[in-house]
Amino acid sequence: MKPLTHEELFSLEQYARVRQDFRAKVLAHKKNRIVALGPNATLHFEDRLTMQYQVQEMLRLERIFEPELIQEELDVYNPLIPDGSNWKATLMLEFPDEAERRARLTQLIGIEKAVWVQVADFARITPIANEDLEREAPGKTASVHFLRFELMPEMRQAVMAGAAIRAGIDHPHYQAETTLTQATRDSLASDLAHGDSGSEQRM
Repeated sequence: MKPLTHEELFSLEQYARVRQDFRAKVLAHKKNRIVALGPNATLHFEDRLTMQYQVQEMLRLERIFEPELIQEELDVYNPLIPDGSNWKATLMLEFPDEAERRARLTQLIGIEKAVWVQVADFARITPIANEDLEREAPGKTASVHFLRFELMPEMRQAVMAGAAIRAGIDHPHYQAETTLTQATRDSLASDLAHGDSGSEQRM
């Protein structure tokens, strides 16, 4: 998928007009791109549409309209858009109780490297995690990690041919696995099919 550009973004005024409908579209799109891994971990697979939403919301929140500051936001979020040979996802660890969250994040150091996806009977793919970012504090892991799963050509071909996809976590203190639903599998296949999947043009 191509990076987002200024020209594809709504201006602040335009976004104020379309935000309700755009947000509804994005939330419906996201439903097929969220994979629960056990009770406390979720993978949110990103694409151009989810990243445009993040950028638009940041511009709205911060009232940003200067071109150089808009580019700074694009530079932050564009690396999270898959490029046709990979999947990119945000791993979120969620523990509602604060005391439990502190204890579990201490236990779960390295969990981002223990996540995996598997296409059909190919070998599991573990991610490249948190590129150029430090996501661990002394003695604990972060609750949010950014992952890139690189697929070999034969894996991509299998996905395009309809192969099943599984995902999981294999960590000493957290284990889970699941088979992706057909809707989620098809949405991820679209990331590999063409570069414009999930994009939204400016009105």
